[in-house]
Amino acid sequence: MDQLTRTMSELLLIDDDKELCELLISWLSQEGFSVRACHDGQSARAALAEHAPSAVVLDVMLPDGSGLELLKQLRGDHPELPVLMLSARGEPLDRILGLELGADDYLAKPCDPRELTARLRAVLRRSQPPQPSSQLELGDLCYSPVRGIVTVGNHEISLTLSEGRLLEALLRQPGEPLDKQQLAQLALGRKLTLYDRSLDMHVSNLRKKLGPHGDGRPRILALRSRGYYYSA
Repeated sequence: MDQLTRTMSELLLIDDDKELCELLISWLSQEGFSVRACHDGQSARAALAEHAPSAVVLDVMLPDGSGLELLKQLRGDHPELPVLMLSARGEPLDRILGLELGADDYLAKPCDPRELTARLRAVLRRSQPPQPSSQLELGDLCYSPVRGIVTVGNHEISLTLSEGRLLEALLRQPGEPLDKQQLAQLALGRKLTLYDRSLDMHVSNLRKKLGPHGDGRPRILALRSRGYYYSA
C-alpha cells in the first residue's frame, strides 16, 4: 500500500445497488481506503455537508433523482473534489453528459474493482496540493495552480481538478502541441483507451470556461494527429 492511499483514503460511494456497494467497500477497504456508502441523493447531500471526502464515486441513476444533477451541485459546492462516475448502462450519452458536467473520470458497470482502484488512485494523486509555485501568466490569463483558479481579464473562474491540470500543462508549453496520450497522463493520470473521449470533453469544458482571446481567436487549438496547444 502506498503513502498516497494511507494519507488520502476517504471515499464517498453513492449508489443505490447495496449489494454492489458491499462488494466495493470490501475490496476498497482491503486496498487501504475508508469508504462510506450512501444509497440516494438526499443522504449523499447530507454526508457531503457534514464532511467533504477525498473523492466521490457517483452512480448516474439514483432512486430520488439523477446522479448527474447531484454532480452539477457538487461542482458548484466543491469544484476541485475528484468525482468518478459509474453507470450501469454505460451509454455514450451518459458518459458525455457526466464529463461535460465536470466528472473527472467515468466507468461503466459492471466494472473491474482493480480498474476502479487504479482510476481512484490516479485522481487522488492529481488532487495532491501542488508545490507552492508562481502563477502562470499569458496575455490576459493568469492561472494559480495552488488555488485552482484562473483569472481572465477581471473574471475569476473555478476549474475542476482535471481542467486545472490540463490548463497547467498547456500553459507551460504555449504554442507547442502536446499529444493526447501525453496530455492524458498529465491531466487524467492515465492512458487513453480506444474510443475514450475523456480528454476531448475536458478540453471542450475548458474552452467554454476560458472563452476566446479578445480578438476572437480560440485559446486552445487542436492539431490533427498531434494533439492540443494553447495559442499565445
